[in-house]
Amino acid sequence: MRFVHWTSRFLRAVTLLLLSIASKYSLADGEFIGSASCQSCHAAEYQAWQGSHHDLAMQVASPETVLGDFDNAEFSYNGITTTFLRRGQDYLVRTDGEDGSLTEFPVRFVFGVEPLQQYLIPLSRGRLQALSIAWDSRPAEEGGQRWFHLYPDEQIDHQDPLHWTGPYQNWNSNCAECHSTNLRKNYDASSHSFDTQYSEINVSCEACHGPADKHVNLAETGQLSAAKYSGFAMSLAQRGEWSFKAGQAIAERRGAVQSNSQIDSCGRCHSRRGSLAEYQHGRPLSDTHRLTLPRAPQYYHDGQVLDENYVYASFLQSKMHQAGVVCSNCHEPHSLQLRAQNNGVCAQCHRADVYDQVSHHHHPSDSNGALCANCHMPETTYMVVDPRRDHSMRIPRPDLSLMLDTPNACTMCHQDRSDDWALGALRKWGVNFRDTSSHPARAFAGAANNDARAIPRLAELAADNTAAPIWRATAIEALADLGSDQQSLATAQSLLQSADPLLRSSAVNALQWLPLQQRYSLLAPLIQDPITSVRLAVAESLASVPLEQISQDQREPLLELFHEYQSIARRHADMPGTQVQLAIFLSNRGDLPAAEKAYREALQLNSQLLPARLNLADLLRSQGREDEARQQLLKALESAAEHGPSLHALGLLEIRQGEREKALDYLGRAAAVEEQGTRHRFVYAIALHDMGQVQEALRELETLQRQAPQNSDILAALVNYNAELGDTKRARHYAKELLKLEPNNPAFQRLWQSLPAN
Repeated sequence: MRFVHWTSRFLRAVTLLLLSIASKYSLADGEFIGSASCQSCHAAEYQAWQGSHHDLAMQVASPETVLGDFDNAEFSYNGITTTFLRRGQDYLVRTDGEDGSLTEFPVRFVFGVEPLQQYLIPLSRGRLQALSIAWDSRPAEEGGQRWFHLYPDEQIDHQDPLHWTGPYQNWNSNCAECHSTNLRKNYDASSHSFDTQYSEINVSCEACHGPADKHVNLAETGQLSAAKYSGFAMSLAQRGEWSFKAGQAIAERRGAVQSNSQIDSCGRCHSRRGSLAEYQHGRPLSDTHRLTLPRAPQYYHDGQVLDENYVYASFLQSKMHQAGVVCSNCHEPHSLQLRAQNNGVCAQCHRADVYDQVSHHHHPSDSNGALCANCHMPETTYMVVDPRRDHSMRIPRPDLSLMLDTPNACTMCHQDRSDDWALGALRKWGVNFRDTSSHPARAFAGAANNDARAIPRLAELAADNTAAPIWRATAIEALADLGSDQQSLATAQSLLQSADPLLRSSAVNALQWLPLQQRYSLLAPLIQDPITSVRLAVAESLASVPLEQISQDQREPLLELFHEYQSIARRHADMPGTQVQLAIFLSNRGDLPAAEKAYREALQLNSQLLPARLNLADLLRSQGREDEARQQLLKALESAAEHGPSLHALGLLEIRQGEREKALDYLGRAAAVEEQGTRHRFVYAIALHDMGQVQEALRELETLQRQAPQNSDILAALVNYNAELGDTKRARHYAKELLKLEPNNPAFQRLWQSLPAN
């Protein structure tokens, strides 16, 4: 459904920037003095940067920068005709405004140059908004030189949060951090206004290297030292030295990478993440941001990109990253161009006489199939015209495509062929996959369907020190979603001590099922963890700790952590999702009025944010305010008529109110649209049984059991309902399955013993 993709689509739609008067901005780690200060000593790098996508990230609208047709050009979308025109030196757009009426707006800034350009329009309260109609700047022969809408298959009007005037097209909140240098959002929650400032309009030298005042002072006084005294918080020069050992076809790095400073610097913007503390150059990315792990629905089960995910998490999955490759091994960091053309960039480390051969790629040498990237880094097109490569750098797996409906590069190119054809072609080339049944993708797919058979493989992956840390972090969180057992507890507990903050924070999240007292004992040492994302995960996990039941020495650091959590949330109070997270935290703290206020603030920012409305309804219900809860759920259905969680919640509410027929209708509709997991269909089956429709309940449960054969709740219901109907044979069959699943479970043993033998 549409609401699931709002966050990702505003990231696809909005690539924006704002101009500020400020020329300098002081920070604790130095002062930003501008890219012009770099030019005299670093002329080659400065020249390479000129004209790059970083340099042209945003510009003031002018005849030199505007690429679109503003000669009274018209574009129609959803019944609205937008006109692009000029009046003197001013660029104007006549389109539907915040109230839906046609209004003339000035264009202040342009964003980007290729393959599309967007236009920024100022609105009230210091907001800059990105117009959803963009200019296709590709050559006409490639289909460009036209206006197009970023959501061509949808009908978005002024009431939709994705409308260009809405919260998800707001530059200040969503994109400014990554498209300007040294940004300060400066959001005032009381007036819902911005006074956004930055040092330079584009992505300049200091955006990556950090404030340069100390570096320049050292240079001017002759105190620079390549080894220690650069004046910057970190060095980004991590390409390393690579060599081919005798008889080897792949180069090896001489000496391990000592830190992730370069890829974390790039990942600050080239990742799907949420901002936490103020960014500090040289600090791990996890200290200032929360990363999105490669899980559904943002990724396919095998880790390939599905939604727009900005490279970083894909690259962390790759064997290249584990081998010590960094961004600048392939990309020149100032011009942003590849180090070599076509296969030359790969041939830096993969011998061309072995890999750039028909015997390896099995395609004519002058064909697209002979290009390494087309097989190992297939493209996905975002924003209608912008193809981007998957940086997980994997081999095509049509065997997984056949089982899990994941894409593979073979049929992405040969679109008239099937996955079965692709698998057969690979086998003819001598490529046989021996891990099809044990591939982690199958375990992640199982976890998404609440299939307990995935537990051993996920636990194995989470504990595997040779696996990519991001895969291990994803595995431990997926493992926790499947429930509690000693295996997941032992794995998560061991990862709490990991040197990798991503693993620590995921381990914290994976222990949420533990009783609070046990959880506190395990997580207390991490209350003062040096990494912000880890501390905030701990804050969320321990929010419900009763402070009066712990000592003063224990209470003070926890209160300090809770204060930090709320302070960071206030810094990002303009984000509806942040308000929801804050509300959950406050609710767990027992501050229900403050939690309700945060939920309502989230809905003021985005009236169609369904998680906020659902949680608010649940909060109201917990206080006995059933009628108010029903109103919130009905409003949710106004935004998405077949939204499963809202239908499910309404069904449960009507059961409590004694409206059994209404309840069954809502629960049935929720079950009908459930695609991931089994909860809605399971509850519907239980409701059918409780309303006397036992055979219908059994049919639902049997279908579910085939999809999730090791779900103990489903099996237990099948045992009881078959026994109730007198079908002891089938009841014993399902009881056996329960005992196979947990042979030492006393409840299952008693259930088995209660069934008479045939």
